[in-house]
Amino acid sequence: MSSSTTTNHDVIRKWIEQRNGRPAAVRTKGKGGLLRIDFGEKDEDLEEIDWDEFFEIFESSRLAFLHQEKTEDGKTSRFNKFVAHE
Repeated sequence: MSSSTTTNHDVIRKWIEQRNGRPAAVRTKGKGGLLRIDFGEKDEDLEEIDWDEFFEIFESSRLAFLHQEKTEDGKTSRFNKFVAHE
């Protein structure tokens, strides 16, 4: 199936929330951290963050959100990746 890339905060938040995801980060030595999405049970390696911090890191890291709506068999997809914004 095809994937899309966006920097639109509303589109990103809606996609994540529709899949019961939560904004999260892996803390690094630098400011912010590596963005992740925590689905389902809480992942102990991830720190849950609020949407404001999520999008602050997203913008300061100059990222775009690559995501897929549906899998090949038509199910809701969770495939996503943070990529460099051109």
